Amino acid sequence: MSVNRVTTRTVPEGLDRARTPLRGRDAELASIEERLDALGRGEGGIVRLEGPAGIGRSRMLAEAAEAARGRGTRVYEGAAGPDGQFVPLGPLLEAVLSGEEPLSGAQRLRDLATAPGRRFWLLQELGDRLREAARNGPLLVVLDDLQWCDDLTLLTFHTLAAGLSSHPILWLVAVRAGSVPSAVRTALDRIRRAGAHELALGPLGDRAVARITEDVLGAPPGPDVLRLAHRAEGVPQLLVELLGSLREEVVTIDDGTVGLPAGPPAPRELPSVARRLDQLSDEARELVRTAAAVGGTVTVALLAELLGRSSAALITAVREALDADLLAESGDHLAFRHDLIREAVEAGLPLSVRQAAGPPPGRAPADTAEAGTAAPGDTAEADRLRAEAAELAATAPGPAAERSLKALELTASHAPERPRIVAETIPLLWQTGRAAQARELGAAALAAGGLGPEDEAFLRLALARLAVQFDFSEAVRQARAGAELPGTSLAVRGRLLAMLAVGLSMSGEHAAAEQVAARAWETAARVGDRTAEATLTTVRSAVGFHRMDLAEAFRQAERSAALADALGVSTSLWLPEGLWHALLANTTGRTAEALALADEGIRIAGEQGRTAATRMWLMTRTRVLLETGRLSDARADAEAASPAAGDPGPGNLADVTLRYVMLRVALHTGDRRTAEAYAAEARRMRSDGAPVVRHFGTWMLALMADFEGRPDRAMAELDAVMTSPAADRPAYAGLIDPADAPALVRMALRAGRHDRAAQAVALAERRAVLNPGLPFLAATAAHARGLLDNDLGPLVSAVRLYEDCPRVLARASALEDAGRKLAATRKPEAVPYFEKALALYARAGAERDVARVRRRLRAAGVRRRPSPARLEGAWPELTPAETRVARLVARGLTNRQAAEHLSLSPHTVGTHLRRAFTKLDVSSRAELTRLVRHRDDGE
Repeated sequence: MSVNRVTTRTVPEGLDRARTPLRGRDAELASIEERLDALGRGEGGIVRLEGPAGIGRSRMLAEAAEAARGRGTRVYEGAAGPDGQFVPLGPLLEAVLSGEEPLSGAQRLRDLATAPGRRFWLLQELGDRLREAARNGPLLVVLDDLQWCDDLTLLTFHTLAAGLSSHPILWLVAVRAGSVPSAVRTALDRIRRAGAHELALGPLGDRAVARITEDVLGAPPGPDVLRLAHRAEGVPQLLVELLGSLREEVVTIDDGTVGLPAGPPAPRELPSVARRLDQLSDEARELVRTAAAVGGTVTVALLAELLGRSSAALITAVREALDADLLAESGDHLAFRHDLIREAVEAGLPLSVRQAAGPPPGRAPADTAEAGTAAPGDTAEADRLRAEAAELAATAPGPAAERSLKALELTASHAPERPRIVAETIPLLWQTGRAAQARELGAAALAAGGLGPEDEAFLRLALARLAVQFDFSEAVRQARAGAELPGTSLAVRGRLLAMLAVGLSMSGEHAAAEQVAARAWETAARVGDRTAEATLTTVRSAVGFHRMDLAEAFRQAERSAALADALGVSTSLWLPEGLWHALLANTTGRTAEALALADEGIRIAGEQGRTAATRMWLMTRTRVLLETGRLSDARADAEAASPAAGDPGPGNLADVTLRYVMLRVALHTGDRRTAEAYAAEARRMRSDGAPVVRHFGTWMLALMADFEGRPDRAMAELDAVMTSPAADRPAYAGLIDPADAPALVRMALRAGRHDRAAQAVALAERRAVLNPGLPFLAATAAHARGLLDNDLGPLVSAVRLYEDCPRVLARASALEDAGRKLAATRKPEAVPYFEKALALYARAGAERDVARVRRRLRAAGVRRRPSPARLEGAWPELTPAETRVARLVARGLTNRQAAEHLSLSPHTVGTHLRRAFTKLDVSSRAELTRLVRHRDDGE
């Protein structure tokens, strides 16, 4: 008998490639080799490999890459990691720009990936490079851990895979099974529809487990070793790590068989589990460890009790633990994904904690038996799931959506309750970022026919609210069709009429919205529907704004918020109604109030995992940040909220928020290429069905024409809007914001259109007179009047009125115009105005405006060195906002903590951090920390 100490090295997602052959994957590998053979014949495509954590996805990718190289195929390999979302396009660039034969033009591709607003050009360039490479032979592009890829990588991947489908390029991607971010789910749905070949990796069979055990331990396993190996349940990573834990034990080989004479070892910490725990936030890690200490399955309510927190406060931590594949949902309980994972977590706890933890006195241990699998047609189980979904919808829409979908699976297609379940599921899917799936579900239910009027009305109400974010005209169409159905109840008709009024108001059809709202009020009053009343009060606020009665607009907005609060509805989650108050406050100069509302909306929506609400609040916040002169933050929010490729409809809310903002930022910074890209979007917007979108598109094109030095063209763009019927004309005369009035006056005067300039001034002054309590409006009117009359007095008055208003760009513009007027005759007196304007523009990062004011200063005889604002000392690569985020992260702050410190959203911090990672060529927080210490502290 001989004694052997066995040690084994483990690698993520697989076995030790140097020492153990691939076992139990013959069928899957043969399928991949078939695709490689087809690739050799010039046929491209996509292969999607899916499986849970530790199942061997990465090992399969490595084997496929090796097989491709053996055929003479060029292989590009990239992988994402938990920090990969901070490096835009990092996994794909790693694949195609590294290795033995990288794509040509590497530096240009990296520059395009780093530069803001360059997505279109990056896709074009990368596509051209891949086409060029494919002409010289077939290509295999491997992307591992798609669930950790950033949005830009996902967008680029599925766009290129579709656009290059006729070329000999095979895309082999691996993704963890289970819950994935909405953007990843969208990418997977798109490649499925594109005909991707799908391979699912399941647990290994008994024979493969025995062979791997023999590979690791050096001899066939005896019964006791096999019993231990089977505890891994066919998961290769857990199996190898479990066997590796025997390095501290004595195993014997007796008569050629490995045995454990001392019995199985005590549970140990496992490297893969430790890595996943380390990647969690402190809150999620504490939750997982508490669950391990309790043992078995556990409810969220019990964890909340043990941790001394509310169940709602644990939503984010629970979602994080589920996404990490440590925990899984089992009915209304949480359970560990695998017993070995629970034991490994528990093994890392202090003994005193393991002994002390457990259910509170008087509480029975959690039931460890898993509920049986329900069969289709089980109406009782479907009803239970619907009730759970309804209970969870207010605080946890993700789990609610899964329960609602499961209820739908259990319900027969001809069941009378099915349409109502579909209507319940649509808003849950939309809220969690699955808008395309929600729309397909609703459209299929309508197309199936045979619906009663009440069921169809509920479906159209759900589809109308879904469409608000993406297509204002579609929201109006669905709500109108539902409201016109005969034989519906007053309650659902009232809700549909209220939604129709909202849709018309958002579309810019103000007169029609007011008429429909009057009908809806009558219906809501008859049935006592307070929810419809709250929605209609928001419409009244919008009507007041259109009539320039801003005091009334604010009164109605505040009343609608109070009604929602009385109904227990958080206005942060009440969309689109909840957005209106913030937009109203911003447009009238109450910017701090608007910012606070947007911040609260982003916070609450993020805590509850409401993807759609988070994006809508981010879009709204971009407008606020733009007007306060935080151009870098506005651009970051816009990029964080950018519409996904699979979104239904053109994205009208994005049109009137982030696309408009991105054009304005590009104009202020002198970024012509980005401005041209968004001007192309504006041309599409100009033909949209919604008047408000057409107005935004027209104003954007006018701004672009003025940027290009074509004021005549700018005024030609605006003529149609400024002569439209009063019922459809925006209260701001075709402009986006009251502060745009001076810009319009400048345009009109340069084009010789004094009539249009006078029209803009008259409306600005009327708005200010009607609303004497808003100094911002008085400032814009005085500014516009001073330009029209070429009069210093109103310009100086505007400067004074802007002083207490946080509209940085508007104030800087008034200072510049006052200085310009003074410079004509009194140059020394103009200098202080120019200097203040220069400081404000520089703080905002408005580089084009900075350059223009410097020219004015030089003309006045003043020389100024370039502002150091953009250099930031040791950080010439970064903007000031990116530098602040990088320094906070280097101090150990999480994204959320940095966001709270800087009064930003975590999404904005994430965008700044991704840019910093790319610009500094770092790929982890540890690298960033070392660089910050070196540059700032000289370490």
